[in-house]
Amino acid sequence: MADPVQVSFEFFPPKTAEMEAGLWRAVQRLAPLGPRFVSVTYGADGSTRDRTHNIVRRLAHESRLLAAPHLTCVGATQGEVLDIARRYWDEGVRQIVALRGDPPAGATRYTPHPGGFAYAADLVAGLRRVADFDISVAAYPDVHPEAPDAAFDLDNLKRKFDAGANRAITQFFFDVDTFLRFRDRCAAAGITGPLVPGLLPIGRFSQMLGFARRCGARVPEWLHERFEGLDEDPETRQMIAASVAIGLVGRLHRHGVNEFHFYTLNRAELTYAICYALGLRPVVMETPA
Repeated sequence: MADPVQVSFEFFPPKTAEMEAGLWRAVQRLAPLGPRFVSVTYGADGSTRDRTHNIVRRLAHESRLLAAPHLTCVGATQGEVLDIARRYWDEGVRQIVALRGDPPAGATRYTPHPGGFAYAADLVAGLRRVADFDISVAAYPDVHPEAPDAAFDLDNLKRKFDAGANRAITQFFFDVDTFLRFRDRCAAAGITGPLVPGLLPIGRFSQMLGFARRCGARVPEWLHERFEGLDEDPETRQMIAASVAIGLVGRLHRHGVNEFHFYTLNRAELTYAICYALGLRPVVMETPA
């Protein structure tokens, strides 16, 4: 009997009251699918720290969802970062997504913060000294844009697992073979921890292209052709996006992948449809008393 499908969702801290209302509509729509956890992102320079914490606290108080806040190495000393982790642990948070983080706006390259953790593997090791967190880290099937080559990138991922990471969530991709080859390279390099494919349902193609440029994700030519001429046709665009994503997860599932992480961009429609196609069905979730 095949293992059951598990999913997790990523949300980001909203900037306006209207965006916040949209976030909670998405949470309410997706929560009944029973995600393993939901992650909450952190600004590139730590700028959303308080908003991230507020969302995590509200999720804990108003839902049965397990929140996994992002923590990064950027903009804080080791002591400051670990103090945040201790605060989360004291509030009942048991899951963390540990990342190096992106350079702050205006910076041309990443520079470790003075007295801070230099890289994600160092952050993972630090978190392990604080408490027994369930720690997710990032992986890059298309190679991190700052890595000199694929071997260096794999070595870095192995360091994160060796430091105590529980799983790696990949950057988004659109070519199944890219993920499968990456999975094979990880196995050959002695990386045995779980690899969870990260999936980005395409709401707006131009927005996705911007994300892809920043993270080094390759966008195949057939995908450009599929979305050509749909900038002003949101209904058709959404149907195409759903078809592309359902095809992607279906093939991954046939290749033995049973866990998926969705970058929701605080919207529920496409993610819900993809999960439904995977066989997930809503369950009744009681709210805390």
